[in-house]
Amino acid sequence: MNRPLADNRSVGSRSLWLAALLAFALTLGGCALDQNRMGRTGAISSETPLPPASPRASTSAPAQAPAPVRATAPTVIPTPTPGRSVPAGTVQEGHFRSVALDSDVHYIVYLPPNYATSGLRYPVIYLLHGKGGRMSDWLQVKSDLDRLIAEGKIPPMIAVLPDAPYSKGASYYVDSAYVGSETVPAGQKVETAFTRDAIAHIDTTYRTIPTREGRAVGGYSMGGWGAMRYALAHPDLYRASIVLSPAVYIPLPPAESGMRALGAFGKESALFDEATYKEKNYLELLPRVVRPSNLPLAMFVAAGDDENHYVRPEDVEHDMDLEAHHLYSRLVRTENVSAELRILQGTHCWEVWQPAFVEGIQYISKFLKAPAP
Repeated sequence: MNRPLADNRSVGSRSLWLAALLAFALTLGGCALDQNRMGRTGAISSETPLPPASPRASTSAPAQAPAPVRATAPTVIPTPTPGRSVPAGTVQEGHFRSVALDSDVHYIVYLPPNYATSGLRYPVIYLLHGKGGRMSDWLQVKSDLDRLIAEGKIPPMIAVLPDAPYSKGASYYVDSAYVGSETVPAGQKVETAFTRDAIAHIDTTYRTIPTREGRAVGGYSMGGWGAMRYALAHPDLYRASIVLSPAVYIPLPPAESGMRALGAFGKESALFDEATYKEKNYLELLPRVVRPSNLPLAMFVAAGDDENHYVRPEDVEHDMDLEAHHLYSRLVRTENVSAELRILQGTHCWEVWQPAFVEGIQYISKFLKAPAP
C-alpha cells in the first residue's frame, strides 16, 4: 500500500522545496570529513571558455555598403532557469510486508510527470542509501529527475527509494549469517527482501516495465556496494547500475572499516568472515555469475578524489578513488559489460554524488527500455 507524502494539491512543488532545503542543510553540515580523509574539498568547475574574438574589418576594403546578412539563430535546448518551473513528478510513501525479513519495508517512490494519466509502463531504478542513512536521502536528486525528464535527456522513469535500517543501518544490503550478540543485532536477509520481495511488490503496485531491460539499481557508499552486488549477483534482474563511492575493498576491507563491525559479512558468532566477504564481492561475481550468464550489463562508477585517504601505509590501496578504478578495470575486461568511470573533485558527500548521479542516470538510460503501453 502507499500514501502521498504530502497532500494532493502540491506534492511535486512541495517536494522540490523540500529537496532544495535538504541540499542546503547538507551543504552546511552533512558532509563532514572523517579523520582518515585528506582536508581538500572542491566543486566541479562550470566555467566555459570565452569564444575567440571576431577579427577586425580591413581598413583597406572598398568603401561600399556590405550586402545584408541574415543571422541564423543557433539551436538551443530549453534549459530550466531559476524561477521557471518544469513539470514535476510526484513523491509518495509506501510499504510492503517482506517474507524474507518478516517485517514491513518502507520506501519512497518517485512517479514521473503524467504518470497518473499516461497509461504507460515505465523503467524503474532502485536507489540505495548509505550507511546510517535513510530513504529520504535520495530526495536530493528529485529536482534533477524532473529537469532531465523535461529536457529529454532521460526517459520518464520511476525511482524507488527503500529504507534499510537493518544491522544498525550497516547491512550493506546483503543476506547476513551473523547470529547476533548482546550489543549487535543478528543479521537479516536484506538482499532477498530487496531483490525478491521489493521487486514483486513494486511491479504489481506500479506500472513498471517488469523485466531486466526495464530495471536498474543505484547507490552511494554502502548503497554503492549494494548496487554493485545486486547488478553482478542478479544479472537476470537488472540491466544497468549506478555505483557511487562504493565500499568495494579488495581483497579485504581495512582493519578500521565499518564493514567489519556490525555483522553484515559475519558468520555464526563472528562479526566478520573473510570468505563470506570475498564470495560476495566483484572479484568472485564477475567470473562466477556475470560471464556465465551471457547477459549484457552496463555500470557507471564514480568517486571523489578526496574520499577516504587512509593514513596507514598498508591501506593506501584502499583509497576510494583507487578502489573505484580497480572495479572499473575489471568491468571493462569482462565480456558483455559496458562501463564508465568518473573521478570527480570532492569528498564522500553529495558534492560528488549529485553530479555523478546526473551523468550516470543519462548513461544507463541508454540501455533501458523506453516507456511503452
